[in-house]
Amino acid sequence: MTQPRKQLISPSDTPFYHCVSRCVRRAFLCGTDAVTAQSYEHRRQWIENRIRLLSSLFAIDICAYAVMSNHYHLVVKLNSSDDWSDQEIMDRWLTLYKGPILVQRFRNGEALGQAEKDSVSQIIAVWRKRLQDLSWFMKCLNEPIARMANVEDNCTGHFWESRFKSQALLTEEALLACMAYVDLNPIRAGIAKTPETSEYTSIQERIQPKLNLADAIKHQNLASGFEMPVKPLLPFDDALKATEQNGIAYSFSDYLQLVDWSGRAIRDNKRGAIPSKLPPILIRLNIPPEQWLIDSQHFEKIVHRRFRKAA
Repeated sequence: MTQPRKQLISPSDTPFYHCVSRCVRRAFLCGTDAVTAQSYEHRRQWIENRIRLLSSLFAIDICAYAVMSNHYHLVVKLNSSDDWSDQEIMDRWLTLYKGPILVQRFRNGEALGQAEKDSVSQIIAVWRKRLQDLSWFMKCLNEPIARMANVEDNCTGHFWESRFKSQALLTEEALLACMAYVDLNPIRAGIAKTPETSEYTSIQERIQPKLNLADAIKHQNLASGFEMPVKPLLPFDDALKATEQNGIAYSFSDYLQLVDWSGRAIRDNKRGAIPSKLPPILIRLNIPPEQWLIDSQHFEKIVHRRFRKAA
């Protein structure tokens, strides 16, 4: 029997969660359908763009993701939106939805009565809660993708097989193990040989950020202009204490080696693995470990600089 989401999601216990959504129909979400031979590869970019844009609007960070042929994985960190001003809450929510006429009048500076102002405050309070809510994040991610796919397939009905599945990650070990599992999904499925060549995954994005801000906005049908910078993936920082949660308390170079080592293990129930004869990942990337440590410590600044150039 399914449980209410509020019983499954408890930010006071842990802010980290693993989420999965699967496609309901035999026709593939992404990739090439073996039955019809039709390619849906472009839908991977739809989902990747949407994940990154929503993360920039919501008080939710992305730790890891992988977009597969008929499902996708997300590892997220929930934050609080309490520090955001009412104006910022309106700007963020109205990027996704048009909002009621009353809020639009308030935002345009029209004179309102006290009762109307109170109503606006109540609406903003609801939006504030939604912008830190995992269920609303997934709703805003899945619904537009389903509509776009249905239009493309010229059909109606459900696109996702059920509500998304979520799993709490209660320890640092669980978080790292889940992130590595997600980043290795394309390799285990036999569609990629190495993490750095795994398309539409967080580990490839961390190694070589490539999100095009202009294209991401263009294809997402946002309700208003997107003026905020795209938020980078939650950074690694091995200087963090276990009680701090503004990053992942682990060295990125160590994480790369962890993923590389894990991917070499051959599993009986999976088709793929990283070839054992390949050199270590830092050598394959031709990056000295010392330089990689410097780059990973300033990852957020590097990503923002590249995004500004792309925009």
